[in-house]
Amino acid sequence: MVILYLLWRRINKPQKEVNVVSERKSKMYVDRNFTVGKASDRLFGSFIEHLGRAVYTGIYEPGHPQADERGFRKDVIDLIRELNVSIVRYPGGNFVSGYNWEDGVGPVEKRPKKLDLAWRSLEPNEFGTNEFVEWCGLIGAEPMMSLNLGTRGIDEARNFVEYCNHPAMSYYSDLRRSHGYEKPHSIKVWCLGNEMDGPWQIGHKTAQEYARLAEETAKVMKIIDPDIELVACGSSNWHMPTFGEWEATVLEHAYDYVEYVSLHTYYDNLEDDIESFLAKSLDMDSYIKSTIAICDYIKGGKKSNKTIDISFDEWNVWFHSREQDKKVEPWTTAPPLLEDIYTFEDALLVGLMLITLLKHADRVKIACLAQLVNVIAPIMTRKGGGAWRQTIFYPFRHASNYGRGIVLQPIISSDTYDTKDFNNVPYLDAVPVVNEEKGEIAIFAVNRAQSKMSLECELKGFEGYSVLEHIVLENSDLKAVNTETDPFNVKPHNGGSAHIERDKVSAELSPLSWNVIRLGKS
Repeated sequence: MVILYLLWRRINKPQKEVNVVSERKSKMYVDRNFTVGKASDRLFGSFIEHLGRAVYTGIYEPGHPQADERGFRKDVIDLIRELNVSIVRYPGGNFVSGYNWEDGVGPVEKRPKKLDLAWRSLEPNEFGTNEFVEWCGLIGAEPMMSLNLGTRGIDEARNFVEYCNHPAMSYYSDLRRSHGYEKPHSIKVWCLGNEMDGPWQIGHKTAQEYARLAEETAKVMKIIDPDIELVACGSSNWHMPTFGEWEATVLEHAYDYVEYVSLHTYYDNLEDDIESFLAKSLDMDSYIKSTIAICDYIKGGKKSNKTIDISFDEWNVWFHSREQDKKVEPWTTAPPLLEDIYTFEDALLVGLMLITLLKHADRVKIACLAQLVNVIAPIMTRKGGGAWRQTIFYPFRHASNYGRGIVLQPIISSDTYDTKDFNNVPYLDAVPVVNEEKGEIAIFAVNRAQSKMSLECELKGFEGYSVLEHIVLENSDLKAVNTETDPFNVKPHNGGSAHIERDKVSAELSPLSWNVIRLGKS
């Protein structure tokens, strides 16, 4: 009998409950009066470093069928214009800490070839400061210049500012004019070095060493051009052991002479865990909040009326190419480095990171997707061949084109989930942006759930608005990619279900999707 009973229990044992949800529900309330702040145009910036194929065979390739008379690839320019990039950081990155700016100006045939120790490459210096400024003009972007405070310092910085920004009648301004650039470049934003807290950085410094150098360099630069805006190096990421102490030390010295502190972060999905991966935008959010708190602590201690803002001038997904990079032969020109081939799930996290940046538009005034072409980039090229859009191209394009305006603070109700690193991760993340000039509002939303989600969004102050379009980026294959031969394998469509009735937007969000709901006055 006992044996029969045990057999019966085995056959009829309770099955483990599986939490399967066919459709999740979410609600959002948007009031026109609940504002975060104006999204700076500089929030939609990018980054070009002398690294891998970003410059050579990326934006610059003389002899290419699509190259203009200066060697700039026109097919790449067209794609960048589609992204509507507002500001571009240059020339590094790690590269800048060993870079002599003088090597990249003057007659190209006289420029020296140098070893780049940051990326173990050979730098021919065919493309430099003046070419970069010209190219920025073609794409309609503002140049953002980084300074070498690794192997160089105050004297070289002041000379560089004089070369770029002083009108005439001085040695370096006249040197620029002799190179064919009569008018000054008038570069507004300058970075005081790059990741100087990192042991990998050439000329790595302690917080105190960097703080004093940044302070004195900033003072001298602003004597030459008082109108420039300066970015002090914050921590390379907020998991650095010196985070917090580094920012506080730097700002204690340089607070009165700088306008921004930099933030950098990259995320990966090495564990192939989609729920944890898409939760990493919460890490970015905490990083921003923590840095703002430090800035405001120093402000309070100094009893200052000045507010330090954030330049998030490196951010992206980066991990796909790391094993491949170990096999690249050193000391070659433009080797294929950091060429991540982005998946559909990468695009979702990039969308979430864009939403996070917009949510902090009151303090994040500059942001640069790192990078722009070939190197962990939304655009890929083949030497002598075509150019195409990676998956991450699309969320950036949407945010850049529709996210300029006043960011609103939504009230969101959504189911949540937990991961090993994050608790209460909302399945819905979203942010609305109002463009008063166009009479439009754009709602950017990501459904983190692997099931459909109904969204009800109540609007206040937007009477008479109708749905212009509902753009959706979705794909059944999380690992789907775009290639030169299949460039539109992952692409958005405008067949979303959003509709409005009595100032309430209703939509069904596809599982694991990026959504842009655009509304305009009827």
